[in-house]
Order: sequence, then structure tokens, then C-alpha cells
Amino acid sequence: MAQTVNGTTSAATLLERVASSNSSTVFIYDLAEHVGFGKETKERSVLEKGAAKVIPLQTRAGAGLNIIGSLSDEGTSAEWRPSCNLTAYTTPSGLAAMAQSLIYAPPATATNRLVIQVPAITPLDSTLEFSPTLAPLAPIFNVIPSSFSIILSSTPQEIVDLGRLAYDMTESHVIHLFDYYGTGRELGKTLSNPTSTAKGSVTLEHALDKAGYSYFDYFGDSDASEVVVMLGGALASATKYVVSNLTGLGVLSVRVLRPWDEKKLLASIPHSVKTVYVLDEVHTEGVSGPLYMDVFGAFLSSESIHPTVKQLRLLPSALQGYISSPTSLSAFLEGLSPSIHHRESQVGPATKNVAFYSVPSSNIVRLPSAVLDVFLPVPNLNVQLLSESDILSKPGGISYSRLAFSSKTSDYAPLTSLIPRGSGSDTTADSDAYGSVDLLVHSDLNILKTHSLLHQLKPDSSLLIFTTSTASEIATILPAEVLTLASDRGIKMYRVDLHAIAEGSGGAVDVDRINLVAAQLAFMRLYLGPEAKEAVLKKLCASMCGGIDGVDTAKLNAKTWAALEAIDLSHVGELIVASQDLPPTLKKFEFNSIDGNEDIEEKSSLPGAYVSSWHSAARHILFRDAFSPPDISGENEVVEEFAQDPALRPEIPDRTFLVTCSVNRRLTPSEYDRNVFHLEFDTKGTGLKYAIGEALGVHGWNDVDEVLDFCRWYGVDPDRLVTLPVPSSEGKVHTRTIFQALQQQIDIFGHPPKSFYADLSKHATNREDQMTLYFIGSAEGSSTYKRLSVKDTVTFADVLQKYKSARPSIELLCEMVGDIKPRHYSIASAQSVVGDRVDLLVVTVEWATPSGSPRYGQCTRYLAGLKVGQKVTVSIKPSVMKLPPDNMQPLILAGLGTGAAPFRAFLQHRALLTSQGTPVGPLYYYFGSRHQSKEYLYGEEIEAFILDKTITRAGLAFSRDSKKKVYIQHLMSQDSEDLVRMLHRDNGVFYLCGPTWPVPDVYETLVAALGKYNGLGATEAGEYLEGLKEEERYVLEVY
Repeated sequence: MAQTVNGTTSAATLLERVASSNSSTVFIYDLAEHVGFGKETKERSVLEKGAAKVIPLQTRAGAGLNIIGSLSDEGTSAEWRPSCNLTAYTTPSGLAAMAQSLIYAPPATATNRLVIQVPAITPLDSTLEFSPTLAPLAPIFNVIPSSFSIILSSTPQEIVDLGRLAYDMTESHVIHLFDYYGTGRELGKTLSNPTSTAKGSVTLEHALDKAGYSYFDYFGDSDASEVVVMLGGALASATKYVVSNLTGLGVLSVRVLRPWDEKKLLASIPHSVKTVYVLDEVHTEGVSGPLYMDVFGAFLSSESIHPTVKQLRLLPSALQGYISSPTSLSAFLEGLSPSIHHRESQVGPATKNVAFYSVPSSNIVRLPSAVLDVFLPVPNLNVQLLSESDILSKPGGISYSRLAFSSKTSDYAPLTSLIPRGSGSDTTADSDAYGSVDLLVHSDLNILKTHSLLHQLKPDSSLLIFTTSTASEIATILPAEVLTLASDRGIKMYRVDLHAIAEGSGGAVDVDRINLVAAQLAFMRLYLGPEAKEAVLKKLCASMCGGIDGVDTAKLNAKTWAALEAIDLSHVGELIVASQDLPPTLKKFEFNSIDGNEDIEEKSSLPGAYVSSWHSAARHILFRDAFSPPDISGENEVVEEFAQDPALRPEIPDRTFLVTCSVNRRLTPSEYDRNVFHLEFDTKGTGLKYAIGEALGVHGWNDVDEVLDFCRWYGVDPDRLVTLPVPSSEGKVHTRTIFQALQQQIDIFGHPPKSFYADLSKHATNREDQMTLYFIGSAEGSSTYKRLSVKDTVTFADVLQKYKSARPSIELLCEMVGDIKPRHYSIASAQSVVGDRVDLLVVTVEWATPSGSPRYGQCTRYLAGLKVGQKVTVSIKPSVMKLPPDNMQPLILAGLGTGAAPFRAFLQHRALLTSQGTPVGPLYYYFGSRHQSKEYLYGEEIEAFILDKTITRAGLAFSRDSKKKVYIQHLMSQDSEDLVRMLHRDNGVFYLCGPTWPVPDVYETLVAALGKYNGLGATEAGEYLEGLKEEERYVLEVY
């Protein structure tokens, strides 16, 4: 049995209902939500008993593993309902991120299956314009395991049917890719919603056969010599529309990609075929898609058909052109072979086409759907409506709707082909848009002043503008380009002032509804043309005004009839001259939002942080000049070879670089209580340069799980965007998700200063919390603050969780907490030796609070967890650890633990100089740690440096390896005569790096040596060392 759903519901919405009704849980990824898929499911989970539970997820590395984990547990966990599926919503890009995780999926069973519904729509990297491309999936189709079937659907009914049968199949998991660029979102078509009758084990072939579908869909010339094979979807629908007017060409649309069935493919191809063109959607020309190899292999094994098989790689930019231009697509297909020709008599549905442009805030933005409601009950009439938005090219956004009317007997054709949008420029793509629309409706005159939209109108067609501007004003303020186009095509322009119609309607009327009714009446008058009689519209007005109290429908109809005013363009030449000062270049509309009513609020000024949607960030990226003050300094005219990327941590004042982790190796044994590890970063192509002894500033991230836990506890959506001011840069802001801000920038797990408690007290709603916070932040609360800070080492998050009533908004909290400070680590390499690389020596910092809670050093924890290939933001900080100008000056290096890092760089450089034949002075190296077997850091390198005489003398102190503890100062005492000679007579330099505790002992050792071998008293020796500090020959870098 099948239920019928009227045309006010799209196939995608019906598919969501199917998924919600046939799943125990639906996992909705952020990428699906961003394109508007999943909204219906979320609403049903709240409003309907028995609807699927919804779990929102982020797309990131490892996407899908949590679903696979749930799938593995589903058969045994009591939490899951028996005989139900798990469903995931994601886009092609999201599916590509999930592919590796799907390898771990358990086999499908009748009660343990996964269905992934994939709306085929992807923002293009360059413009964020939506595209139906499947190119993100080209590299991963062959990675998806055989336990998954991959099916594709193109038409509205097919989307519903295949989406439904995905839940009937019991022997495999299912990935369903469907056209969401156009057909899946269309309204107007009556859809059949089949109910499941499946019993027992159901295979894909059985389910398809029962639903009336095959693995492949062939259309075009039945005796074609040329056949194009492509995946089902938006392109297949567009191709079916144009191929009916071509001879010699057939098209095979793939409905089932996995499991691949060669026999069914060969059975679907006419035996007359000579050449098969396999169209693979890929990102770059150098990449091969999976379809070509599948098709080539099928014909290679065929015994009866042996055509030439050619591969056609289709890039997203080319696909965009073909989808928006049937003429371009037809020319592309016709150009494949001389045997492909246009038919003498063109075939295709006869339609009357209307286009609407509005702003989301308009009170008549619903006009297209209101018109659809009027025409849906009309017998023998097909009505199709498709709406989309551009929220990037104009503040507030633009809504665009296409409405096509045709006979019920006409074959289905996608609206994107019936009414091509074009680009608004004089290109081949716009030859379709020229002449495709009979009536164009605008609710905002300003759109016509900024965007090229009249190119869609047929010659002698009509333009209706709802505006308070008079006819004479309109004719003088429109750009010359618009006026010229209107004149050349003989376009008839009309205006209606809805505000004037609503005035004087009487009573406390609903002005928005009055405006919508009046807009419908004006539309109907132009749509019906000569058949539009005032009496007919009067009856229509009465039916539309049902439920609006106090409205005289006859008066409303009469006022609307009289308000329709033609705009005189007879003096267009003079008008064009008058409009020359208007912007000469008009923008084009680009489809980059499903719903123009999304969070598109604008900020005229940005004094502080605020939360918004991803669309706001996109506008700032695409239209940087519109949101940033102009740079008139001229400084930006200098082009650097490795210029700072302004998008790379803009809140950081330092010059930053994005380097890649190439080595992360633990140096101490895994069972040892100290984790000392060696890191290497690849700096190739970054322009990062450093001197010996300088430090690397690492801009570390907070722990992922801790951030997500905090978001859940604080009640914020980690996927929402937060815009924050850039410190010390008036007027500049940067935007990222709340998750990114808390993970990468905000020091939420850092230690709060005293002022934070006082500031937080202002947000406490509980009196006790308020007073306690205020006390800690006051002078009287110093001892309490010291205990919290030093002993308990509380974090910002700890304070918030302790005083729960103090809950500032997340954007305000970000400003109150402040940024994570970079941690600086002495560089353990010499660039003269290692080249495009920088090395670090790091020890993890871990401790426990008095209550036993574990604590971790934020940055060392981040570094310890780095994976090879992971990107890290770094900066360079100058250091006092500099080599002397004369290579013959003796060096005395004393390092404890990771304090050995800069000395590794010194040694590398000295060894290089020696290998080049450059004379160098003596080098004494002292190193201290607890155990030689566990903490002899870079021990093999040190031994090699000793052997090749880079190290003249080594003093190695391992304090726990003997009964009597030996430290570096003890070994320095043994060499005191040499040290005095090197420092006093030979102009040597002494360096100490590491923790602060040995500084006094080392100092006393040098003072004693100077007294013994240089005859200086303690005071004089101390003054001598202070003098060496001034000369940068007694250098301490301790922490």
C-alpha cells in the first residue's frame, strides 16, 4: 500500500519522514544541517512519540567511528529498539570523511543495519556556491567495503522510493545518494509514499524489482552508436531533458553503483553502440573516478559488445555550467561525435515560467508558495516550485524561486533545466536563461539596482515590482544595464505599492496577510493576461481573505486592480544617460543557502563578541573589503614570498607559521614516570627562519573531549559560530565555531586571574555565589585566591562549575577568559644543519590536585598527542642563548634535563663548522638527569660528538645512579681550573639552561673556582660574573 502526499511536501522532506519512522536513531552531521537536511527529523524527534532519537555530530577526522560503535552495540544493548536501523545524514564531503570508518562496520543483519542518506550538494571551495557534484566521493568509492550498497536517485518519486527500500534491505548497509540540488527540494509534484511490505531476508535486487526499478536507467536513441554512462543525480536528470532532442546518442544512468553488476550493465546497452563515454565527476583532471574502471572492465569481459571506452573527467566548475545551461550541456554532448545531431523538431514540455526575487525579511517572501497553493488543486495542471537563496552577495540575503506550469500529460523535467538561472552575463550559459521566463516578480527594487537578473526574461515578457517608489522614480534609478536590457527585449515593467493598498483597509487588520493577498492578485492579473477579469479576481480575493477579519474584499480587489501601474520606458535613452552614475557592474545571484531565513543578521559595528551562523563567516571571507576598513597606508603593496596568512590565527599578534609534525618520538622508556619526547616539524614552504638558541612559540590546543564535555555542560552548540574582536586591532574581528574557539584559542582550562572572580560575580544569580566570587576577587580574598590558584590549581572551567549560577553568554565568556598564551620551547636544532626543519625537546607536565584530580600542562599535553602529518601554528621568539661572534671563543654548556635542547643546536652547528674546515674553540658539555639508562637525552648523539671531538670534555651527572648523588656542579668543580682559564683568559662564554634550582650551586662553584685559580674574593668573583652577564658571556635561561 502507498499513501499519496500532496505537492506541498518535497521528496527530501518525505525522505526524512521515512528515515525517522524506520530508524531507532538518526545521526545528523553538521554538513547535512548546513544544507538544510535534517530539520524535519529534529522536529519530529521532539514532537512525535516513537520518532527516531536524534544525535547531532561534527564532521572531523574519524567521522563515523561513533556510529560504527553504536552499530556494533545495537544488537545487544537494551537501549536500542529491536528490528530498527541506524541512519546518518551527511553530504558527499562528509561521506568522504567517514569512508575509512565504514571499514569497521559489522555485517548487516535484519536488526542491525546502517543507512546513510546523502543529499548530493556541496559548497564549491572558491565561491561557496552550492553544486551537485559528487567529486568529493571519487577517491573513496572503492574504499567503501562490500557490506555497503550504494544507490543513486534522480527524480522526486525515485528519491522517496529508493530511500524507502533502503530500509527494506536486510543483507547490506546502504548509502543513498540523491539529488538535493534541485529535484529533491522541488514542491508541486504529488508523491507516493510506499509502506514496507518486506518480510524475511530482502536483497537489493529483490527490493528494486518490487519497487519497479532496475540497476541502470537507459534513455535516448534506442539504436545509438554513442552512449554516455554517468551516475544518477542532478546531471542525469539534466541530460535526460536535453538528450530527447538529440539523435545517435543514448545515456545510461547508474542507479546501483555497488554492488557493481556487469551483466546488467551490458544488458542495458544497445548492441548498436560503437563508443562508450564514461563520465566521472572528479576534483582535478589528473584524478580518475571509479566509474570508468567499472565500465571498462565490464566491456573487457563481454563476449558480444566491444565498443571503444573513453573516459570523460568532469570538474565541478564544468558541471556547474552544464546544470545551469541546457544549451551548454547539449553542445557538450553533441560535440562528442559527428554522428550526434539535433532533431529537426524539438521536443519537450510546454511550460509557462515565473521567477520571483525577494529578500527574506519581506512580508511577501511567501508569495511563491502562496501561488503554488492556488494552482495545486487545478486539474490537468502540473506546478513545480523550487526555492533557494543567496546570502553572501547582499546584506540580508536574496531569495529566489522558480515556478513552472505545464500539462499533466507532460513528462517530468527538472526545474533547473526548465528555468535555467544563468549567470547574469553574456555567456553561452545565459543563452538558456535568455527567453526562459514569462513573468519576473521582484519584492525589493534594490535587488534590481545591484544584481543582473533581467537576463532570464523572454522578449515581450513582463516584470512586476512591488515598491513604494513611483513609476517615474523607478525609471530614473535603475542602472543603465537594466534599462538597456528591458528596452532591447521589449519588457513591460509594472509596479504595485502594497503599502498604499494596506492603508485604509479598516480595523485592526493583519497587514502582512493583506499585502500577501494583494501581491497574489497583482501576480494573477499579469499571469492570466487577457483572461484576467476584475470579477474573476474578486472571487479569488474573497477565497484568499478567509480568516482575515474586518476586510472588504471587494474594496481590496479594486484597490489592487487600480494599483497596477505600467512604467513608461519610451524615453529609455534619456533615462540611461541619467543613470550613468550608478554602479556599472551588476552582481550575479549565486545559490549558497537553502533557506534565506537562516541566521543572516548583520552587525553594523562590532564592539564585542557575538554568536552567529556559518553564513556570516562566509560573507566576511568572500567580501573582506565590505567588512574591513580600507588599507590606505600603502604597506600592503609589498608582496612577500612567504606572506603571513591573515586567516591563520588572526588574534595572535606574532608572525605565525603553519608547520607539519613529521616526528613525535618518546625518548624515555614507556614505563618511566617522566615522558620526555623529541619532536620534528617540517617547515618547507613556510618561510620560517630561526637562529641558533632561539625559542619556538607553540600555540597549543585544548583537549577535544574536555572541550566537548564543557560545551555539553554549559549548554552551547559547539557548531555555532562566535565572532570575537581581534585584540589591539580596532574594528577587526575573526569568526570560528564555538568548538574551535574553545579548543584552539580560549584558555578555558587555564588558571584565572583574580579579576575574573570579580567580573564573574556580576553574572551570578545566586546571592551566595555572587558574594563569594566578589570576595575572592577583592583585596580581602587574597589568601583564598592564592589557595585556589597555587594549591588547588583551579581552572576557569572549575570556577564556572563550582559557582553554577554565574553563567555569562558564551561570547562574553570568551572575552572574559582571554586567549591561550603560546608556550616557548628552546629549539633543539640548527637550521644550518637540518634545513627546512625545527626540532623540540619536551617533557610532559602532570600533577594532581589536593583532591586527587589529575592536571596536565596544556601545551605539553597537546604536543605529546601530535600525530605525524598534523599541522601546528608556531612563532619564533628571540633568546639570550646566542653563539658568540668568534668561533674560537670557548663554550661551556650546562644543561639539566630538557635544558639540553639549545645545546643540541650548538653542537650540531659546531660539528658543521668543523666538517667545513673552520677552526673552532674548545667546548665543555655538562648534562644532568636522574638515570643514564632512562634520561640520557640524545645520548647516542652526545657520544658521537665526544668521539669526533666536537665536545672537548663531557661532564655527565646522573644523580640517582650512585649512592652519593652527583650533580653537574660537582663535575664543574673538578674542571674548575679549565673553566676559569676559558672564561677569564680565553674570552669564553658560559651557558646554563634548565630548572632554576641548581643556579645558586653553579654560581657558588664558579665563584670558588675564580677565587682558587684567579685570586678573587667572593665579592669580586660575584662582580666579575655580573660583568660577564652584561657582556652576554654568563647566560642563564632557567624556568
